[in-house]
Amino acid sequence: MNAVYLAQDPTLADFGKDPWWLVLIKVAFAFVFAVLATLLGVWFERRVVGYMQVRPGPNQVGPMGLLQTLADGLKMAFKEDILPRAADKVVYFFAPTISVICAVTALSVVPFGPMVSIFGHWTPLQVTDVSVAVLVLLACSSMGIYGIVLGGWASGSTYPLLGGLRSSAQMISYEVAMGLSIVAVFMTAGTMSTSGIVAKQGDATQLSLFGSQIPAPGWYAILLLPSFVIFFIATVGETNRAPFDLPEAESELVAGFMTEYSSLKFALFMLSEYVSMVTMSAVTTTLFLGGWRAPWPITLWEGANSGWWPMIWFFGKVIALVFVFVWLRGTLPRLRYDQFMRFGWKVLLPINLVWILVLSGLRSIEDWDTQGKLIAVGVPAGALLLLTLLWPSRKPQPKETVQEQVNNRPHGSFPLPPMDLQVPPSPRTRRVVAEREPANVTAGSESREV
Repeated sequence: MNAVYLAQDPTLADFGKDPWWLVLIKVAFAFVFAVLATLLGVWFERRVVGYMQVRPGPNQVGPMGLLQTLADGLKMAFKEDILPRAADKVVYFFAPTISVICAVTALSVVPFGPMVSIFGHWTPLQVTDVSVAVLVLLACSSMGIYGIVLGGWASGSTYPLLGGLRSSAQMISYEVAMGLSIVAVFMTAGTMSTSGIVAKQGDATQLSLFGSQIPAPGWYAILLLPSFVIFFIATVGETNRAPFDLPEAESELVAGFMTEYSSLKFALFMLSEYVSMVTMSAVTTTLFLGGWRAPWPITLWEGANSGWWPMIWFFGKVIALVFVFVWLRGTLPRLRYDQFMRFGWKVLLPINLVWILVLSGLRSIEDWDTQGKLIAVGVPAGALLLLTLLWPSRKPQPKETVQEQVNNRPHGSFPLPPMDLQVPPSPRTRRVVAEREPANVTAGSESREV
């Protein structure tokens, strides 16, 4: 690895040495990034979905409709703020702010770039970093649900309460899968520091094949593909985005937990959703897509990972993931609640547990010789293959005919409509038949038979 690249990676020792004004600049940058990303994210989503549905989308306010989101925010600010009579005023007021604060706080441990010089001070492009930074991200993600749950409860109405309870069940279902996905990252990187995880992905992985060393990509999205897929699916569920937007299911719960909110409080809930989407995209980029490091073939340029250039690669990856969020919303229908819970507990969680077990086994045999590795991997794989081939298949049950289904109905069941789909006439209705009388026509003198 080139010494220039190694010099750009911040470590935990590089944090905590910035002057107070530089810390304020970093905090302000993270906040402005969250707000601007939200404004542009709403515009981006409406434009992309409009393109998918063959319509223009917002294109009137500002160039290319860029100011449409700002105009909508101002419109919400001037709307009447209605307080429900049965609401808990204190919790009702602070609930939207909890979601926004938690979503923005998570950006404080996300690295935006390497070590740079800001007004003569050599500092990392990151607000702060700790040895358990990823646990801070999980805590912020979990705490954001409290704003939704408390908002639904404090409204004093039935539908918002149901939406808030759905959010709590949704968080429990997908938080476990998300945490187990990050366990694979801990095991591979050997650290919970976000800057350390990005640094570990910068080193090319060397694969031993027939005695030769072959460089492989260092991104955990490739090395830990099952964890990356499960983490991103859990991220979609955590951010209440389609097809997992059940807490605000308009067709079932009117508007979910936001039913009784209006004006700026409603805008804060909308802001928290888009900030969470951008934040989780940044977290996914950090944990699985190399963070601020340039993708191949940009890495062939020696200065790709130094200076301010890495911020461009970081923002590009975040925009690509936000596009996937929008893509899912524009293509997939909403899941039913039972399908949603079954998918989280019976699909994602077992697959994640099996994958962690397999990865632990592979990590434990890293120091073995080639023959030992082949035996340790080949024997379980062969046994699994034989078990799959020899597993008895379930015989399909013979399908009953319609008449058999009718005969097997319990006594006292509701009457069935006719099987031939023809409605018989009611016996109480008289059938009037018009009889035609014969016509008596007298032939005239001029008539003749032809």
